Amino acid sequence: MATEPIKDVARRSLVSRLRDRSGDDRPHFIVCGSDALVYTVADELINSDRPLRLTVLVPPDLHPDVPDFEDLVARGARVSTAARLDERTFREAGLDGAAGLALVMPDDMVNLHAALCARAIEGDLRLVLRMFTTGLAQGVRRLFTDCAVLSDASMAAPAFVAAALGAVDPTHFRYAGRTLYVARRGEVPSETVVVALTAPVGGGEVALLPSEADAAAARPGDLVLAEATGRSAGPAAVTRRLRRKNRWRMSLRHAMRVGLTRKVVTAVLVTLGVIAAAGIVLAAYTDVHNFWEAIYEAVMTVFGTSDVEPRYNATAKVAQVVLTVAGVALLPLVTAAVVDGVVKTRLARDRGEVFGRYADHVVLVGLGNVGTRVLRQLNDFGVDVVAIDVAPDARGARVAEQLGVPLIVGDAAREETLRAASIDTCRALVVVSTDDAVNLQAALHARAARDDVRVVLRLFDDDFATRVEDVFDINISRSVPRLCAPAFAAALLEREVLATIPVERHAVLVAAVEVGAGSELDGAPLSAADRPRSARVISMRAAGEEWVDWHPDQRRVLNPGDEVVVVARRAGLRVLRQQATSPLDELGAAGQ
Repeated sequence: MATEPIKDVARRSLVSRLRDRSGDDRPHFIVCGSDALVYTVADELINSDRPLRLTVLVPPDLHPDVPDFEDLVARGARVSTAARLDERTFREAGLDGAAGLALVMPDDMVNLHAALCARAIEGDLRLVLRMFTTGLAQGVRRLFTDCAVLSDASMAAPAFVAAALGAVDPTHFRYAGRTLYVARRGEVPSETVVVALTAPVGGGEVALLPSEADAAAARPGDLVLAEATGRSAGPAAVTRRLRRKNRWRMSLRHAMRVGLTRKVVTAVLVTLGVIAAAGIVLAAYTDVHNFWEAIYEAVMTVFGTSDVEPRYNATAKVAQVVLTVAGVALLPLVTAAVVDGVVKTRLARDRGEVFGRYADHVVLVGLGNVGTRVLRQLNDFGVDVVAIDVAPDARGARVAEQLGVPLIVGDAAREETLRAASIDTCRALVVVSTDDAVNLQAALHARAARDDVRVVLRLFDDDFATRVEDVFDINISRSVPRLCAPAFAAALLEREVLATIPVERHAVLVAAVEVGAGSELDGAPLSAADRPRSARVISMRAAGEEWVDWHPDQRRVLNPGDEVVVVARRAGLRVLRQQATSPLDELGAAGQ
């Protein structure tokens, strides 16, 4: 029997994917989720310029923050309810022949199981998965072809960090365990520069993504993409750190602060006054006329080492008696103050209170998925952080311990919890817990404690966030689903774009491009992907490897499956994708 040509099989498969039984040749996309992200992603897809058919699958028990889907249905989306994402559910939703599937459930395992079921039905399918666990995400990328794994926490964190530091738009992103940010060349050490973004080329012109030769003539004010290492802070950051070796000093200061109450201080001052008066009497009515010698005898008498002198007159003897009594009273007072301070310090530690007072730090409320990412990025920028979470075993609690960040275990909606974190001297409050009521209460308490404190607030409902920002005079209220939806939609419709960076009047993209088998880049040196003023390579990952090479040799030969990360202009990225696309993929694109 004659074998059907590969090209004909690929073309027929593509046609079957893009045309349903009714003859509708618009590509069919399916989005599955249970929280607000499923709505915002569907909304982005419906609003895209590309004609498409959209099916939204949601469970019966939707999260209460999910908006009503009626407006999506009115714009042509089909919304179905499914208790379980399995093969039967996907077949009924029309996954067979679909062009793409976005799995944005808040559970990594649910998304992975659903992806396996979906691939059993439609092997030639674009997958976009929402995942938090970094190690699992790397494995999933190797398991599935044509798959993008995104973390809404990773994408939202830069916006919260930028807002906390006083910038409206985020100018940094995190990839492969590193935080990269836009800075002026003169503000960062040369060893942290990853790639030059601008450089002068003569005649007053500035080149975007210049060559190494052009970058050599760069000025201190030119822009670069640099790595945040903590030694060089990002925009508006403070490089002071809370080291473990200094904790004993903070503990001592805290013990003195909580131990020396008003009553104890008053008693000590009265006792010291009596001692001073007795010392003056000794100097006046004894043969010790030198003031310092009188003080010496007074101190010695306080500690019970002075003998009674018969030659003293009655007045001197009375003074010595009073001095001895005062000395007996002073020692218990000092002991009581020390013991009281130690006890209160231990109780404060048990309650999760912070040792010492801080200033110009960021108070971070919530160490869940988003909060943990925010904590890491603030730490990368060298910003002091005091964290608050109601759960001692929160996801980011261990991260805080590893980074040496103080963690207060308590309710952020209580004013005393915020004061324990020195809210009155902080530079910003970032509230990213998963409870809108707690978030809003914490923000209002902080604003009541200090009118000028910068408050960055996370709220799930985008409309509610906008109204809160206006009515309550909150600096910035953000909805994580609204922040992340464009990236999920773009990953479903196109290839993965890691970040968009504004550079003066232009915008450059950070993207990961995979080398396809038989493409122009297959077998070519890495230098073939690096084109000054168009696309600059910043790192690469070998096929099947998790390790990222941040200083790759330009002579390295590329193989199928290698991932090249570039900073590129839109046209340059389009050309690079064409170079990395295999012939079969090009055939499929032509069929669309």
